[in-house]
Amino acid sequence: MKKISTTRKRTNPATLAVPSAAGGESAKSGSLPEYVYAKLREDIFEMRLLPGDQITETDIAIYFEVSRTPVREALQRLQSDGLVQGYVRGGWEVVPINLKRFEDLYEFRKLIEVHAVNRLCAGLAGELVDNSAINGALIDSLKAVWCVPLSERLTDGRLVAALDEAFHQTLVRASGNLEMATAFDRLTDRIRIVRRLDFVYGDCVQSTYDEHAAILAQISAHASAEANRLITEHIEGSHAEVNQITLHSLHSARAAAATERVRYAAVKVLRNA
Repeated sequence: MKKISTTRKRTNPATLAVPSAAGGESAKSGSLPEYVYAKLREDIFEMRLLPGDQITETDIAIYFEVSRTPVREALQRLQSDGLVQGYVRGGWEVVPINLKRFEDLYEFRKLIEVHAVNRLCAGLAGELVDNSAINGALIDSLKAVWCVPLSERLTDGRLVAALDEAFHQTLVRASGNLEMATAFDRLTDRIRIVRRLDFVYGDCVQSTYDEHAAILAQISAHASAEANRLITEHIEGSHAEVNQITLHSLHSARAAAATERVRYAAVKVLRNA
């Protein structure tokens, strides 16, 4: 979903993506909870499971041919990620759409990224007491992906969605606060489902290239005020799109992506919290 390379000497965008806790095709030779966790997580992010889908430990165990114990451990981990929630007797649900929850997450996201951009501008300008934590090479690697001619821009929405995540995670990492970067990675997981919709189902690929390139230019110029304005508008625009999401658009996105509902999701609850 996120690997490209070019014949020119430039950064492979795949190297910018922060890896998930486990790959989608983990072999069962590893731990069973890790295997089930990775597969369920992949099904959620690939829209084979949608917000409001209900699943049971028994059905999942039968489907993956494992006992309920590793299934329960995997689901508990997904609950910690904010992706599913348990209710009664082994029943679980993919977390329904809750616009207030996403509003809170986007507010948190904006706080982190604006702070990161401020640190980057100050650090690259040599204005911080300790500039050693600032990683300017990461900013250069982002330019190799986003500051490219129109003819070299990608058009695959899924791939650009993954690279978009990597762009924002890399900005935060480049600012040098690893605790903040870890918190941002968890936040990214929690908004991924709705954030990807505009790439897979909508039409934001070209504007994303333009906006990312503009943000990087202002960071490189150490223009913190303008960089803050651009990153704020960029995040608020994404949040505005999230507010338009309904269960109908989720189902349309899954249909457009040619994905099918998984067999272990026995019950569908059509509601929009």
